[in-house]
Amino acid sequence: MAITTVTKADGTAQPYERYKVMRTIRNYGISEEQAESVLEEIEKRLYEGMRTRDVLKLIRSVGRKYKPAVAERTNVRRAIGMLRPKPDFELYVRALLAGCGYEVGEGRILQGRCGEHEVDAVARKGGITYFVEAKHHHNHHRMTGLDEGRIARAIVEDVQEGYKEGRNHFTIDKAMIVSNTKLSDHAKRYATCWDIKHIGWDHPAEENIARMVADATLSPVTLIKGVNARMRDRLVAANIVTVGQLLEHSPGELADMTGVAEGDMVVLVKRAGKVVDG
Repeated sequence: MAITTVTKADGTAQPYERYKVMRTIRNYGISEEQAESVLEEIEKRLYEGMRTRDVLKLIRSVGRKYKPAVAERTNVRRAIGMLRPKPDFELYVRALLAGCGYEVGEGRILQGRCGEHEVDAVARKGGITYFVEAKHHHNHHRMTGLDEGRIARAIVEDVQEGYKEGRNHFTIDKAMIVSNTKLSDHAKRYATCWDIKHIGWDHPAEENIARMVADATLSPVTLIKGVNARMRDRLVAANIVTVGQLLEHSPGELADMTGVAEGDMVVLVKRAGKVVDG
């Protein structure tokens, strides 16, 4: 009999949804061609009421037979959730946008007509200048709602009015919000209506975080198995937030930059290389 329910971490039952398992498989960097085979093998071993954490363990176990690099990494959504909102996620968003062709500047204060606004970054692409707000949730399953869009719209209007009155020599064209979770339907509609570029895990279809991190070099360093909170903090302090940035340096250089033992960095670089090479 086919499985119909799984058990969440809080003990409650929820319907088994095949597409969610497939999505998780893809989040481990497994190709579309192999994902279906992985899913079929997993479903032969599922049982009624299976805990979701055990389903995840099974995905990792089966997945690494098809893609050995799965053993060297965690789930990418979970990895982004492991970042701290400040400074980790702000640095990560800047690196992510830069890797996707944006010209990115650091955070700054923008003077509006009625007040000052601290923004996390300024980005330019295609002749459009955006102010960037990075919105991070540790729980990557929660939704990003409407409030961020409302605030962003107000900032755009105030800064543009301030520029017209000569209060600011610098203005912006649009707002960009980057969040590591999915967006509520209300948030999507609001962003579309007010021409706010709201980037979430799977929105918009042509430019979302899931698509961006398909390039493994743009994945966060927390994707690499063994990067705990202490290692994360040392790497971020050295302005290393992506797998690609880590691989720009030798283990010896990384040891000097972070104060972490070179032997540990040898292991980390080796794992990072496997993640990228697949």
